Amino acid sequence: MSKTYKIEVDCANCANLVEDAAKKVAGVKDLSISFMTQKMKVTFEDGADEAAVMENVLKAAKKIESDFEIL
Repeated sequence: MSKTYKIEVDCANCANLVEDAAKKVAGVKDLSISFMTQKMKVTFEDGADEAAVMENVLKAAKKIESDFEIL
């Protein structure tokens, strides 16, 4: 299952760094961030708890870019 989230990230480089970190979160099958559209598409692994996965994605992103937000 895939979902698209509106995000807020300050620069293209930060978006790339956050994408790399967030792809490593357990439960994420695939993840891509578009800096231009300020959107993040997440494909979850089968049976993953989406809320818990997204909480961990946000934690991983905030370690890279403290201003990162999922809106």
